[in-house]
Amino acid sequence: MKMYQTLLAALVTVMLGVAPAANAELKVAIINTIQAIAESDAGAAFMKKANADLQKDQDEAKKLQEELKAMQEKLQKDADVMSAEDKRKSAKDIEDKQIDLQFIVNKLQKAAQDRRDELLNEMGPRVQAAIKDLIDLEGYDIVAERQSFLYVNPKHDITKKVTEKLNQKAGN
Repeated sequence: MKMYQTLLAALVTVMLGVAPAANAELKVAIINTIQAIAESDAGAAFMKKANADLQKDQDEAKKLQEELKAMQEKLQKDADVMSAEDKRKSAKDIEDKQIDLQFIVNKLQKAAQDRRDELLNEMGPRVQAAIKDLIDLEGYDIVAERQSFLYVNPKHDITKKVTEKLNQKAGN
């Protein structure tokens, strides 16, 4: 997908540089698909629900971080008066807590990625339909993903128009 986007960006650049006469007639649009989805009503509702579903694990991760910090501070503070055995036990407890925290963080990252993929799969066809409607309505020759370009003049960005179309279609 990334290679396709890069090739498309190169093609557009060549077309714009080699054929200045055609440039005047070429109608280009750029979209940030992720932003369009995230700012749509359906995308925002999906993300709100996903965040609520992940809240328990987020709270657990925060609690583990606080416990870990307290354990590390206690070890630092009391290290001078602790026996070697107590230091080893405390260090082992800290290591175990770090492992637990890493497990929860990995679980959260995987769940967040799964939700993101689910949202993109669900919204992908809707975004394509919204883009097609705009192509038919406004006569774009090229529509490309924003991430493929270093700079885009904002007048070519149709992200907000796509978001509006997504919201209109959801309302119908």
